Amino acid sequence: MILFSVFITVVGYGQDIIGQWNGALKVQGIQLRLAFHITKTENGFSTTMDSPDQGVKGIPATTTTFENQTLKITITNAKIEYEGILGKDGQIVGTFKQGGHPFDMNLTKEKIEKEKHLKPQEPKKPFPYYSEDITFYNKTAGITLAGTLTLPKKEGIFPVVVLISGSGPQNRDEELLGHKPFLVISDYLTRNGIAVLRYDDRGIAMSTGEFKTSTTLDFSSDAQAAVDYLKTRQEINKKKIGLIGHSEGGEIAPIIASKSNEIAFIVLLAGPGLPGDQLLLLQQKLINKSAGASEEFLKKSEIANKKVFEMIKKSTDTNQLKIEISNYIRNSLKIDTTEKKPEGFTENEYVQQLLNQVLNPWMLQFIKLNPLPFLEKVKCPVLALNGEKDLQVSPKENLTAIRKALEKGGNKNVIIKELPNLNHLFQECTTGSPNEYASIEQTFSPKALTEILEWINNQIK
Repeated sequence: MILFSVFITVVGYGQDIIGQWNGALKVQGIQLRLAFHITKTENGFSTTMDSPDQGVKGIPATTTTFENQTLKITITNAKIEYEGILGKDGQIVGTFKQGGHPFDMNLTKEKIEKEKHLKPQEPKKPFPYYSEDITFYNKTAGITLAGTLTLPKKEGIFPVVVLISGSGPQNRDEELLGHKPFLVISDYLTRNGIAVLRYDDRGIAMSTGEFKTSTTLDFSSDAQAAVDYLKTRQEINKKKIGLIGHSEGGEIAPIIASKSNEIAFIVLLAGPGLPGDQLLLLQQKLINKSAGASEEFLKKSEIANKKVFEMIKKSTDTNQLKIEISNYIRNSLKIDTTEKKPEGFTENEYVQQLLNQVLNPWMLQFIKLNPLPFLEKVKCPVLALNGEKDLQVSPKENLTAIRKALEKGGNKNVIIKELPNLNHLFQECTTGSPNEYASIEQTFSPKALTEILEWINNQIK
C-alpha cells in the first residue's frame, strides 16, 4: 500500500473498448492470466487490472487511452505498459511490458481458463494417511469454518498443528500464485506422524462469514475455534496441540498462545515482530527499492505514509480520521507541484481513491497492532523462522524484535533462525521480490520443512 503513487488517469474516447479484456502471459513456461476492466468516464476511460493467478484484483491504471483502434494502458508504480491494436475479429493484438521487458499478449473478451499445472511438490492422491473434510463453529463470530483434518492413521492418538494463513483471502491450502504451501506442509507433517488441521479463511471457499470487514483479531478467534474443535476429537492428544502461523498467521499464533496454557508450542513462519505501521513502512521501502524506485520516491513515499499512519494510530473516530487524511492529501497536492491528480478525475475522486487504501477495518487495526505485548506473554516453546531474502517481513528487524520480546517475558525455550536464500514464501529464490513467487517451481523449501519437523518432534517427545 503506497500513498501518492498508484492512481487512475483516463484519456480518449470509444465504445468498442469498454468491458473486460482477458489475456495470458507466458513467463518462464508458466501461464499468468491478466484481466483489464475498462469503463467509460466523462472524459475518457478508467482501467483496473486483475491478476487472478497471483490473487490480486483491482490494480488501478495510471493512464488509459484508445485512439485509432490502439489501446494503451500504463501502471506507473508497477512499471507496466500495454499497447495493442483492436482488430475486426474483436481481439487486441499487443505487447505487455514490465520493467522494460516485453512479452507478447493478446486480449480477448472470452474467458481464459486457469492452466492446470501441478507444482513439483504438490502431493497427489491417494495419500498414505487419513484425510477428512470437517467443519467447526466459531461461537464468538457466529460463523462456520470449513477445513481438512489429516491424521497419520484413521485410528490412534496424535499430536496436531493448526495452520494459520497470512494476510489476504486464503483457502485451506493457502493457495496463491499457483502454489499451495499449506497442502505441502500438511502432507509432509502428516506423513511424518503429526496430524494437521487447515481451514478456509472466513468468507472464503466453504467457510461462512465476511472477510472484507474482518481484522487480525477476528481471524485469531477463528484459529482459537479450530483449537477448540480439535479438543473434541478423540484422535488428538490434547496436551500436544501446536500452532503454525505464516506471515499474519505468525502474529495470530502468539495472540492465542499468550492467552492460553493449552497451546503446546508455536511455529512462526515470517511472523511479524514489528508494530504494524513500522512493518508496512519497511516492507514498502524494500519492495519498491527492489523494483528500482528512486531514492527520491522512497523518501517521499515514506514521509507520506508515516504521516498517515500517525493519524490512524492517534485516531478514535473514523469519520474525523477521514476528514484529517483528506485534508492532508489536498494540502499535499497544493504544496507539491510534482504530485498531480489523474487527468479526467476530480480532486474528490482522487482523494477517495487514496482513502480506500487505508480506511478499511483490517488496515486500520493492523497499523495499530503491536505483536510485542503478546509475544512477551508466550510461555510455550517457540520456533521463529524467516527467509534471508524476505522483503515483506524483513528477517533482521523482525526476528530481533521477536527474540527480545520472548526474552523479556522469560521464555527460554526459543529457537530463532534466518534461513539462507529463502523469500517470504520460503522458496529458494534469486532476489526475494514478490514478482518471483509465481515463476519459482518450488513451493516450500525442503530444508525449512525439515527444520519445522525436527523441532516439533523435539517438543512432543
